[in-house]
Amino acid sequence: MAERDEAAAALGALDSADASQLAAMVGSVPDEQLAAAMANPEGRRMVLDEIFRRMSEHAEPQQIEGVDAVVHFEITGAPDGGSDVYEAVIRDGSVEVSNNPKEQPKVKVTTAPVTFVKLVTGQKSGPVLFMTGKLKLEGDVMFASRITSFFRIPSPSA
Repeated sequence: MAERDEAAAALGALDSADASQLAAMVGSVPDEQLAAAMANPEGRRMVLDEIFRRMSEHAEPQQIEGVDAVVHFEITGAPDGGSDVYEAVIRDGSVEVSNNPKEQPKVKVTTAPVTFVKLVTGQKSGPVLFMTGKLKLEGDVMFASRITSFFRIPSPSA
């Protein structure tokens, strides 16, 4: 319980951390502590909402120009046993994100919460996660291979 509370408290600084600081935080926390934080319903919601809120800020305009696609991200292992699904609509040179999917996705990315956090903070490689079965893709796999080029993935800063 103390580990979960400690992890949730550490996550409270998310909204004030820039992307590089967030990547550094994730890189310095053991997977078990990340898992404990993501098992806390409030902590999980805070982390996922913050990541997806920032997604449009990290879009590379020249990379998404002309792209018209919907991507669903399914983060498994929710405390209630289900999943959280977020929708990213990449259209007209921008990215709109919602946790209420409405459109048919071109691709659906499914992964566990710790794996997802490590992926979006540059700690893990999408292709490696896919090849090891930790990242599942449904739909246009070739399009999925381009997704990371659509965003500036942070690298840890000291």
